[in-house]
Amino acid sequence: MLPMRFNLLSSFAAGLFLATSISGVVYFTNKSDASKASSAKNSVNTASINVQPSEKEMKNKLVSAGYIVQTKAEYNKNLNNAKSSAQKGSTNDNKSNGTVTRVIINVADGMTSIDVGRMLESAKIVPNAFNFSKDIEGKGLENSLRPGVYAVDSSMSYDQVVSTIFKK
Repeated sequence: MLPMRFNLLSSFAAGLFLATSISGVVYFTNKSDASKASSAKNSVNTASINVQPSEKEMKNKLVSAGYIVQTKAEYNKNLNNAKSSAQKGSTNDNKSNGTVTRVIINVADGMTSIDVGRMLESAKIVPNAFNFSKDIEGKGLENSLRPGVYAVDSSMSYDQVVSTIFKK
């Protein structure tokens, strides 16, 4: 092995130091420029990705998929109308005396078979709203409920009541 001279070793170390310094300066100055360009590019991408459909587009898409879309105010109004109609139309049923109770059922948008069952139970047309709802589901008629006004009475059979309100 040849001994290195001190002058050669110091020149080599000075060259390494100079190369490292230049690389560091270039790295740190380009990093700040790159981060500015990167953030500008990200803001453009984020703006194009976060496009939300309008309320009308969302409503149309849901309606075309078979859903009934209404505002909370519309729902509450329809529900209150249905409840008041059920209370006005229902009277006490006394089948032992032969009196027939006629009930007007107002089915509003968004109502389910359990809601109809509750109205029929309060009018004493069916004995239990939950069992009525389960029977409707068992027959596969839960999607056959359409908004409207229906007249049923206590002289009708159970199947006649169901066929009147749940139309295919």
